[in-house]
Amino acid sequence: MTHDRRSFLKLAASTAAVTAATTLPQFARAQAKKPINIGFIALTDCASIVMAQELGYFKKYGVEVNVIKQASWAATRDGLLSGDLQAAHCLFGMPLSVYTGIGGPAGKELPIAMILDNNGQGIALENSFKAAGGDPKAAGEMIRKLVASGKAPTFAVTFPGGTHDIWMRYWLANAGVNQSKVGIITVPPPQMVANMKVGNMDGFCVGEPWPGVAVQQGIGFTHLTTQQLWRNHPEKALVLNKEFSARRDEVKAVMRAVLDASAWLDSLPNRRQAAKVISASKYVNASADVIEGRLEGKYDMGGIIGNKQFLGDQMMFSRAGQTNLPRHGHAIWFLAQYVRFGLLKTAPDYQAVAEKLIMDDLYREVAKEAGLKVPNDDMATVKTTIDGWTFDPKNPAAYIKAHPLPS
Repeated sequence: MTHDRRSFLKLAASTAAVTAATTLPQFARAQAKKPINIGFIALTDCASIVMAQELGYFKKYGVEVNVIKQASWAATRDGLLSGDLQAAHCLFGMPLSVYTGIGGPAGKELPIAMILDNNGQGIALENSFKAAGGDPKAAGEMIRKLVASGKAPTFAVTFPGGTHDIWMRYWLANAGVNQSKVGIITVPPPQMVANMKVGNMDGFCVGEPWPGVAVQQGIGFTHLTTQQLWRNHPEKALVLNKEFSARRDEVKAVMRAVLDASAWLDSLPNRRQAAKVISASKYVNASADVIEGRLEGKYDMGGIIGNKQFLGDQMMFSRAGQTNLPRHGHAIWFLAQYVRFGLLKTAPDYQAVAEKLIMDDLYREVAKEAGLKVPNDDMATVKTTIDGWTFDPKNPAAYIKAHPLPS
């Protein structure tokens, strides 16, 4: 056994009590009849799922889990709908997109059990935009000139109506760009860098480590992180197959394990260990150094921006339970963006869709057992960082009317 491996196991053991969840003998452990398949995509924010497996937290709570790498978000969606996957590391927006028919069969339910992380995604631009640095308005001016010259750029996102899709469209609107004048294509996260390298797109929005890898390989720079767009936004979620969501004891056991791993990950020394683990080819398959730097909030943004530090608003997995509550108001924000950006032609019943997909009652039950305080902001207003706009989930129509898109 190597020294690094011994150190990792020692660290895992010493942090097993990092949350109150680990000291509750009264917890009724689930006894699953067969392994639970949990899907993940090769992104840094799969870490809480992977580390729950690697640290033995799933076994601790009495469930046997297979952690299974997926090729794309569409494959993840299909696995959840078919039941090949019981749960998955998933875009927070995916269940909303599928249910409304943007990114899947309308009316199909993929319940959201908890949020896995905040922040930590990025918009990367190729080097011809380098002069714009981190200024969306300057980037927008460059894009409009390209459009006017008949050379409209193409930007890649990872799933229609997913978080990266909405961050990209939101950024374009903030930059003063009419989204209908540029190309927006869908590319799986691990394929982003290779596609930009051969000129298939001029920029992309995706989770780490891929914006960092683009910098490392010298093909682009990180123009904007998503925490600069909306600080502590919801990003990935633990999303369930509909039938599996009824198996509450097993779902709760999975959630308890992930909560433990989330708390473990929010200790910076543990992140260095996690970066080594998830960098492996069976997980993210990227440089541990790039993963570690951005997990710690130490960004080489590339281009003319250079080094930038994020403290407390880099990718966060727990924030003492502030991260993990799935909020109805956040779901309504995404649904409102669908209407604003024309992905939905008519407004949905915002509250009804959020109520159908958000399993906040289950999360509250699990959090209580884990000794975690549940935030009291389920329907609070949202203030986006990039523009200072306030969104009231009780009145999405007023927000949409007040913020027309660039012509």
